[in-house]
Amino acid sequence: MKYYIIAGEASGDLHGSNLMKALYKEDANADIRFWGGDLMQSVGGVLVSHYKERAFMGFFEVLKNLSKVLGFIKFCKQDISKFKPDTIIFIDNSGFNLRVAKWAKQQGFTTNYYISPQVWASRASRVKDIKRDVDNMFVILPFEKEFYKKYNYDATFVGHPLIDGIAGRKQVNDQEFRKEYNLGNEKIIALLPGSRKQEITKMLSVMLSLLDDFSDYKFVIAGAPSQDYSFYQQIIGTKKVSFINNKTYDLLSISYAALVASGTATLETALFKVPQVVCYKGSTISYQIAKRIITLKFISLVNLIMDKEVVKELIQNDFNYKNLKQELIKILDETHRKKLFLEYYDLEKKLGGKGASNKVAKQIVTNLKKQK
Repeated sequence: MKYYIIAGEASGDLHGSNLMKALYKEDANADIRFWGGDLMQSVGGVLVSHYKERAFMGFFEVLKNLSKVLGFIKFCKQDISKFKPDTIIFIDNSGFNLRVAKWAKQQGFTTNYYISPQVWASRASRVKDIKRDVDNMFVILPFEKEFYKKYNYDATFVGHPLIDGIAGRKQVNDQEFRKEYNLGNEKIIALLPGSRKQEITKMLSVMLSLLDDFSDYKFVIAGAPSQDYSFYQQIIGTKKVSFINNKTYDLLSISYAALVASGTATLETALFKVPQVVCYKGSTISYQIAKRIITLKFISLVNLIMDKEVVKELIQNDFNYKNLKQELIKILDETHRKKLFLEYYDLEKKLGGKGASNKVAKQIVTNLKKQK
């Protein structure tokens, strides 16, 4: 059968690659065409568009590049029409995917959504469109199923795919990894400033401002696969900091603490049991718009899932040298760390068991066979 998958960003590429592996197991003759990244491409199928080409962050940035975005949507519809898939699978990336989903449903395509748009965070009115345009919604956060139930829409909770990704990875030898990247023996503070240029530019310089205050620690930047080192170098300048590209999980596995940009990385860091400070800073316009439409108490997935402040969030103007230094001191304190570890274990329990990608693939293939 023919599958068309649309994913955006590094996290979508990761989850899309695991879903593709599961689809190939369920359907040996699967013909997959997709929008994604390097990880999905390494599994097989045909890559149509790389997510690097459309990595626009925030309302203002999207508006500024609106003609490009609309061009991608138009091309996507044309490509789907030519391929004529048996089903379309949307992964996160709501601004793009919900527009395509509306068109796809009108054309009679079967539609699946894996990793729900964050309609529980803002613009809940979009649920009406999802009910109309999405045949099957597979959610990965425990509270999402109950959220959709309030709108008489039956979503399927499959557990979080990060559980599989982290559990299935090859264990890193601490000493060998340190030797390979010349990290010495100091305790490591990982810096995860995000994957988009806009967020890295706004956050990395503030993170690096702490270097002199914590000279007994080794600061290491986790480089995103979507960005070249030359881009980071412009921000790093002459500062003495290590840089490791596309090895975030390996780095987190040996880290003592982390400063993390808001997003999926906050949950990944928690699952590696690394104490963290969550950071966010966007453009002033994007932030002001977001503040008016997002109704959540928290921005990090850790706190949202636990429904309380487990990790400290420094947002916009609160994300500065003084506050960041203060919060880093806290997560280096042994008493605070022990409390945080217990919260992290409770978090993992709430995320459900293993096999999210397998559950989604099995259900999609089963549904298609029933339609044949």
